[in-house]
Amino acid sequence: MRLAATVRNVRYTFDTVGEVMAKANPPKSGDVLAGIAARDAVERVAARAVLANLTLSDLRNNPAIPYEIDELTRMVEHSLNESAYAAVRHLTVGQFREWLLSPDVDGMRIRSVSPGLTPEMAAAVCKLMSNMDLMTVSAKCLVVVRANNTLGLPGRLSSRVQPNHPTDDVDGILLSMREGLSYSCGDAVIGVNPATDTAESTAEILTAIDKVLKKNGCPTQHCVLSHVSVQMRALDLGCPMDLMFQSLSGSETGNKAFGISIALIDEAWDKMKRLGTARGPNVMYFETGQGSALSSAAHHGADQVTLEARCYGFARRYDPFLVNTVVGFIGPEYLEDGPQITRAGLEDHFMGKLLGLPMGCDACFTYHARMSQDELENLKVLLATAGCTYLMSLPVGDDIMLNYQSTSYHDIPSVRRLTGRRPTPEFDAWLSEMGIMDGDKPGERFGDPRVIAEA
Repeated sequence: MRLAATVRNVRYTFDTVGEVMAKANPPKSGDVLAGIAARDAVERVAARAVLANLTLSDLRNNPAIPYEIDELTRMVEHSLNESAYAAVRHLTVGQFREWLLSPDVDGMRIRSVSPGLTPEMAAAVCKLMSNMDLMTVSAKCLVVVRANNTLGLPGRLSSRVQPNHPTDDVDGILLSMREGLSYSCGDAVIGVNPATDTAESTAEILTAIDKVLKKNGCPTQHCVLSHVSVQMRALDLGCPMDLMFQSLSGSETGNKAFGISIALIDEAWDKMKRLGTARGPNVMYFETGQGSALSSAAHHGADQVTLEARCYGFARRYDPFLVNTVVGFIGPEYLEDGPQITRAGLEDHFMGKLLGLPMGCDACFTYHARMSQDELENLKVLLATAGCTYLMSLPVGDDIMLNYQSTSYHDIPSVRRLTGRRPTPEFDAWLSEMGIMDGDKPGERFGDPRVIAEA
């Protein structure tokens, strides 16, 4: 395994596979902050030349965080599908990129090798791809899941209604939810970020949402994004819960900062399979974001793209219904501007799909990042074109509780029409029945929250 390359008569040598991975990464402010980024574009080219000639077996043998100190590394190693791995282990990263992009390789063939890929393999090939490469492969990868409706089918784009309220006022949450539904949003989930992280508040919000959805026969799912331990206590109170949520990190120490472990998520998954109220088999919801491990000093010297891929290696253990990268939420310390946020959104979507997950994206930015509204709208269209399973949706795209810019209720039907996509089949039929949509056009009750009856 040679970790050296010559560019313009200058020889570049790298001490570890981890250093190659970090320096091959496209520019990210988080990698600069961590002190692991390439010094300049030429060193980045040299690192990519080395990376392209590493084999997938080299990457398996050199995980980003050593086996001995990280439970995620151990979990990936023990759960890898050996027959799927055997089909690709001999390929170099460069050859793997060419295979993924080949017009002869469809989504079914990619899914057949997916269980044999480690997160590091997904991250490595991602670093050799252009934005269009990432979109091309992502669009091939169909991941179909079911809870109360069916996500991930071809030609579909779903959305999460995010009716947050700064004081968890239930009436305010329900009004925002009804407005979102009237704009044809919400077929992925009605997901509330709570201001109060208690089991009682979680149960109250879920019960109120459940009553409105049932009264209107609305085929979607609900979730309150409190800590997983809080949601488990809410289940013990007897409340309805279609999906259970948790944010994930790409290292054991990062997950400890979130107050979770593999054992805890295993327990939560088991509890949801017994007590959850969704009809389908996929009952978990996870969120991630580049930079989360670095923000808690839990990155172990690894770059943020590789650590993000490791989040997806963790998530796939649970056959989730939703996985969402909140791509610009952590701030410009990790993704500085529009180009970096756009790149990260396409990277995360690609890596998640490659590893077999139903990937969505919160295309967003904090107010101190250098990203324009036009750049944000561009990213939404790029993601939809790449086959993104779902996007966020909230009033005017401005979250009054979390204070960041995201996707508005108005954006979702616009992006669907631009890219020729529809909601989930069950939700599509319901929108037609309610007069909210007429095929792919707004119906006579479009945008009228009164069409959604109060409980």
